Amino acid sequence: MSEKKMNSSRRGHLKSLMLAIAKDLLEKEAADLITEKAAFIAENCPAPVLSGGLPELQEMLKKLAQTIDKVDEDRYDSEAKVKKTDKEIEDLRMKVVEIQGMKKPALKKVRMSADAMLQALLGTKHKASMDFRANLKEVKKEVKEEVGICVETYKAENHSTRVLCPKCVLSFVERISYFIFDPLFVTS
Repeated sequence: MSEKKMNSSRRGHLKSLMLAIAKDLLEKEAADLITEKAAFIAENCPAPVLSGGLPELQEMLKKLAQTIDKVDEDRYDSEAKVKKTDKEIEDLRMKVVEIQGMKKPALKKVRMSADAMLQALLGTKHKASMDFRANLKEVKKEVKEEVGICVETYKAENHSTRVLCPKCVLSFVERISYFIFDPLFVTS
């Protein structure tokens, strides 16, 4: 099933409609917040009565100080709870990372000479060139004779192939006959 793509004018029209709806929702939310704030203030903070004397005013200030202290305690408790839950979330994230293990990024193959690699690792202070191939030892090929197989090539009909040469066939037959007819080797 292939999904049809929307043309750009339809996409733009839908985007403008979504933005208009979001703008209306934000305005309504801001108005609701203002009304909630006014209702909370009216409910919890009675209007000050300024018609009384000095002792009534001092009593009202004491009540306000007590409510401020209570609100500060609630705010401190809620901040402590938030910090505690944030720490627990971070600990759980660390445990998840430990369980899953760190994912190693895929490395790209980079073709780089030894000099360029050392310069990248050591920075600009690396000036001496390293020729690793110069220090390699030369290994000479040894001719190994296995039972009945010759390492040398036997030329038959003007092209070289790896076949048994007559010399190796004879030595192989001699070895076999030695084991078969040797009286010490025969077990009965």
